Amino acid sequence: MSAPPRDGARRTVPLLRLAHARSGDKGDTVNIGLIARRPEYYPLLVERVTAERVKQHFGPMVKGGVERFELPNLYALNFLLHGALDGGGTVSLMTDAQGKTFSTALLRMEIEVPDEVIRSLETTRAAT
Repeated sequence: MSAPPRDGARRTVPLLRLAHARSGDKGDTVNIGLIARRPEYYPLLVERVTAERVKQHFGPMVKGGVERFELPNLYALNFLLHGALDGGGTVSLMTDAQGKTFSTALLRMEIEVPDEVIRSLETTRAAT
């Protein structure tokens, strides 16, 4: 898997265009799986969707740290967001105490991608 090109024009797109995601809870921790829609998008996810960037995206919603795990054979990343559920499902009064909406929130995060990726996204969209 080659790294994304560093030169050339870039545009910003939401992660939803490049990946799909699932989330859930383990106590006070949210677990988010982010899976590339195409193998060639995985290097972009690895490079641009860092634990720091995810922590920044969620801001004060995540009181603890964020860990990232790479799953290259699945073209996926897994994130653990600690201290994100106000104590967890059995004690929290949060509307989403099981963290199910965190995956959708992550997919709204925007990252810069090379124009060639934008063209592949447009080709994919036109074919469907």
